[in-house]
Amino acid sequence: MIKDNKRIIFNGNNYSAEWEKEAAKRGLLNHRTSVDAYGELLKPDVVKAFEKYSVLNERELHARYEVALEQYNKTINIEAQLMVLMANRFILPAAYRYQTQVAQSVSAVKAAGGSAKEAKRALDRLVSLTESCKATVDKLETLLEHEGNGAEKHARYFRDKVVPMMAALREIGDNLECVVPHDVWPLPTYREMLFVR
Repeated sequence: MIKDNKRIIFNGNNYSAEWEKEAAKRGLLNHRTSVDAYGELLKPDVVKAFEKYSVLNERELHARYEVALEQYNKTINIEAQLMVLMANRFILPAAYRYQTQVAQSVSAVKAAGGSAKEAKRALDRLVSLTESCKATVDKLETLLEHEGNGAEKHARYFRDKVVPMMAALREIGDNLECVVPHDVWPLPTYREMLFVR
């Protein structure tokens, strides 16, 4: 068994760049997204194997392919819409509120004759993150207005445009979570979710 399957056995991290190189060297498939992997179901050899053992016929495989794409599209759409809602309803208002507090502090220190140099840098960082968050939310919202013509094209659009924008928004949100104080931040933090208070 080991001799027959040695070519595909890898005891490292199958999500690492190391494995991508190793898989290519071994001539193995390594689809990075489910959208890429779904198409394997429709390859002639796969269809033939399913039919040979009376598991599924070609029409049934196509149906499963379409269902998988539709499910992917709906899931990404729901998750992206939820991100837009959470950013607009919770994250941005908290960031604006804290931004105002820091700006008032900087103004008060300057009015009293202090330099507030570090507080001003903190304010600049907060303003930059908040502006980036708002711009990214708007971009994601615009991307979600896309009308797909066919499940496969729509899935590729989500994979190539929407998912990367979701990742960008998540990164900005994570950075804001580290800056905005606990009493202003309206959502559970990672720490609270992992180690319940």
